[in-house]
Amino acid sequence: MLVCLGDTMTADGGMDWCVAVEGNHNRTETASRVSSADCTTFLQWSLPRLGFRWAGYRKVRRQVCRRLRRRLKALGLPDLAAYREHLERDAAEWQVLDGLCRITISRFYRDRGVFDQLRAEVLPALCRDLQHAGERTLSCLSLGCCGGEEPFTLQFIWHFKLAQRFPDMNLEILATDSDPQSLARAARGRYSAGSLKDLPREWRDAAFDADGEVYSLRREFRRAIRFLELDLRDGMPAGMFHLVLCRNLVFTYFDKDRQLRSAADLAARMPGGGILVLGKHERLPVDCPGFEILSAHNAIFRRL
Repeated sequence: MLVCLGDTMTADGGMDWCVAVEGNHNRTETASRVSSADCTTFLQWSLPRLGFRWAGYRKVRRQVCRRLRRRLKALGLPDLAAYREHLERDAAEWQVLDGLCRITISRFYRDRGVFDQLRAEVLPALCRDLQHAGERTLSCLSLGCCGGEEPFTLQFIWHFKLAQRFPDMNLEILATDSDPQSLARAARGRYSAGSLKDLPREWRDAAFDADGEVYSLRREFRRAIRFLELDLRDGMPAGMFHLVLCRNLVFTYFDKDRQLRSAADLAARMPGGGILVLGKHERLPVDCPGFEILSAHNAIFRRL
């Protein structure tokens, strides 16, 4: 029997340890040997084969490394060299590895300045343009929505700040993610206090029921949002969208070819004057036509 004592990589690249119990004798042995350097080397080899870029994973690699250690334990493999051999023998394992490389870092009102600009300037201007054109629905798309924090933040902005200003307008949000576990978390609508730390307190108190350190989203804030499981490497969802949030996803993790294809797909899903929001440290590829910069600081672009 193998009893594991933890799976946290030490700062100096140490390994996980397990205790193997055989009859009445205990012996300590290394389990899955994954140092920080080994993990980096493995990701630099494997990520391009999945259509990802290593540069995007550099700062978040520890999340993937933790998952890799758990996967090695499940397979009974000693190290990543053995896992690489396993991948070369079993093509189906690449799909498993692909799932291990999904980054699930999010929180409500993440990058406050971005949402402040959406609330104060971008969304009111969009609504006025739609009213002038005789339209009554503001259609939004949240790509890589993780556990729903981003689309629910949009819903809060609409409910608390804009609905009364534009009473004849409706809000519709489509939120997508490739990770079914993240979408299940969004459906449950239950979050830790840490996920809400950037959210204005009055919004948190109005939108959630607190149970200790767990906050449950009230049902009335879920109605305008539809969730869809979707891998953006397979293309964009159908429809036209006035506002698209594609933050910390395509233009961080995808390779350049997929970035260009995704940018073209985004342009095809947005009317002239539509707004595209990327992660604060992301930029569109230089050879990507169809957009102009609205805010370089907040990575907000307007569809031409």
